[in-house]
Amino acid sequence: MQIDGIRWCRYPTRAFLAALLLSFAATAAAQQPDRAALPLEPGTPIPDDYYRAEFVILERIIEPEAVNERMSGRTVDAPTETEEVLWSAMKDGTTETTLELAPRDDLHLASAAARLERSGRYRVLVAAGWYEAFPPDYEGTPLRVRAGDWIEDARARDVEGHITIDRQRYLHVNVHLNHWQLAEKMPEQSVDTVTDLSRETPSPAQASDTEETPAVAATTEGAAAQQLPVLAEPAPLELLTWIRETRRMRSEEIHFLDSPTIGVLVFFKKIETTE
Repeated sequence: MQIDGIRWCRYPTRAFLAALLLSFAATAAAQQPDRAALPLEPGTPIPDDYYRAEFVILERIIEPEAVNERMSGRTVDAPTETEEVLWSAMKDGTTETTLELAPRDDLHLASAAARLERSGRYRVLVAAGWYEAFPPDYEGTPLRVRAGDWIEDARARDVEGHITIDRQRYLHVNVHLNHWQLAEKMPEQSVDTVTDLSRETPSPAQASDTEETPAVAATTEGAAAQQLPVLAEPAPLELLTWIRETRRMRSEEIHFLDSPTIGVLVFFKKIETTE
């Protein structure tokens, strides 16, 4: 379904988002970028098929128990190997990217992101945009995304995946995001699964009956000094929801792709050569 330049995915659209995004779609064409804001050297002509690509990834504030979909049993492929990063949030809260991101205030979707946060119904995880030429037959490299809450036991962010931009006749955006939660705890392992060290380490009574030579004693002390603490394996995760969708884009259309818990706003602005 399309409403005045806004395209929606299959999930029901809430009236709040519809009214909000319609107001921004109406002003998209009137917004012109500042030439000084473009990441080009002074005097450099604007390339053909030059766009500002914008993405806002958000999370609906909803209890996991309220999600009707049951996706914990879904099989999820291993993360796509890529060196390009759109947004990667580290454990300490810092972020990494391989793109030259534009300031958030320069984004057309910045106001929409701010109003979504103020509504109290959504939390913005990523608001990023950059300038790039997307000529016909452009084949983009997947852009890694890691965002959301840090799950300490799993040592991972709860939203991860990748976004890919290609161009044939039109721009195509492929969004592949997973929203994770900790898996339900498995029953405690029995004591039989614990490594039995008594077979390698003699008991005090056995040790008293055995006289160690100096060489053996030195080897034992050296091995003990080299022992390092063993880190526990990361806790298992299970899928809460995901987004798997490819969308055909036109310039100055706002697209919204969502699942019951996460969503992505997408916007492209073509930068025309002006006198």
